[in-house]
Formats: sequence, C-alpha cells, structure tokens
Amino acid sequence: MAVVGVLALQGSFNEHIAALRRLGMKGVEIRKPEQLQSISSLIIPGGESTTMAKLAEFHNLFPALREFVQMGKPVWGTCAGLIFLANKAVGQKEGGQELVGGLNCTVHRNYFGSQIQSFEAELLVPELASQEGGPETFRGVFIRAPAVLEVGPEVEVLADYPIPSNKVLYSSSAVEIQEESAVPEKKVIVAIKQGNLLGTAFHPELTADTRWHSYFLKMVRDVGEGTSNTTVAVSEAASSSDRQTKYDLPIFR
Repeated sequence: MAVVGVLALQGSFNEHIAALRRLGMKGVEIRKPEQLQSISSLIIPGGESTTMAKLAEFHNLFPALREFVQMGKPVWGTCAGLIFLANKAVGQKEGGQELVGGLNCTVHRNYFGSQIQSFEAELLVPELASQEGGPETFRGVFIRAPAVLEVGPEVEVLADYPIPSNKVLYSSSAVEIQEESAVPEKKVIVAIKQGNLLGTAFHPELTADTRWHSYFLKMVRDVGEGTSNTTVAVSEAASSSDRQTKYDLPIFR
C-alpha cells in the first residue's frame, strides 16, 4: 500500500493523518532525514512556523527536505507548511527562519493577525471543484494564517480571499499598498500550485471536506508513484464520503 509522509515535528500532523485515513491512505510520521527515503510524497502541516523551523534545524532536516523537493516529489504545505515551501517569507520574527523553498512566491507570515484574529471563510475553489466535484466553495480555516503576496509566472493560483482595504500590507520596490484610499479592495492569494508542489494558507485537515487531500493524492498518482494504490484510495473515498459519519479527531463539519 502506498503511503504519504507527514512531517511530525509540531502542529496538526495527526489531523492530516486522520484525513488521509478517511481516504483509505496511510500517513506516516516523519521526524528524521533518513525517513524521507522511504516515502514518495510529503505533507508539511500547519503549526508554529518558527518552532517547526527550529526543530527541523535541530534534526538536520532542511538539506533532506530541500533535496526531496528538488527531486520533484509531491509536497503539500498547509499554513506553516506553506511558509516552509516559499522561496521568500516576510513578516518574520527577528532573525527570520530557515526555509525549504521550491514555490516561486513571497509569503507573509501571520498576515491575517494574531491567534484571536483567526477566522473561517467560504473560498471560491473552481479548480478543486472541477477536479474533485462538490460545491464551488471550500470552508477555509485560517489560524494565525499566512498569505501569498506575489507569485511567479509558473505558479497557478487556486484560491484567493478579499481583504479590507485598510489592512496593513507588504511593501517592496515591486509592490506597495498602504492606505484605505489607495485600493478599494484587494484579494490576497491563499492557495497555489507549482508543478508537484501545493500550498494552502488555511487548514483543510481541520474540516470534514477531504477534497484537498484527494487533490493532493491525485498529484501523487500523476508522478507515477503508487499509481494503482492511490487511484483505489481516491475512488473509494469518492464513493463513501457521503455515508461517512464517524471521525477519529475533532473537525469542523
């Protein structure tokens, strides 16, 4: 049976493993560089990105993670995981944090504010709905969430979110947005895909909707690793999702 690795340093790795289990796919916890050799795909979960980076550095994971990404293996980062996969991050704590890179984008850490400013919102997800069926929207759970400010031409935007025009925004030589009067409304990017890399600023693993996990499993299938097993897992999930009523972790329904 094909398996998906889930980086298990800190954060919502158990919730990702539970979501994979609901799709008939086994998720394995990854904490050491040598464990990456036994998997062909990886999920980097949400959590506290600075803490995760320090733990990854302690375990000497960054070189192995970068090699994993550079080999073209499917990797999905949610929230803090998205920050890990970005080529550039702003809004970091003093001294910054080490990144894995791979996604040609600039991410703003904690873009939406502190823990008490966490929120849920319906996101338009036409690509997800086209590939996985279901409604045209997805319930995004944003917890101290980042946002994508800029993307390269090879990056596909899968979802964005409108923000108040008086939000304090990122500024650089290329982008500068300041006052409410400058821009009536802005949409900030919250989900992207580049090749075999997927990034979401929100937490699909905290909902009962497994379409993002199914979408990622199809990315795994498309690179040719565990094709038959992944196909079976996804098709079984599609036929059983409506009758699924029992969950082994608390999630949003």
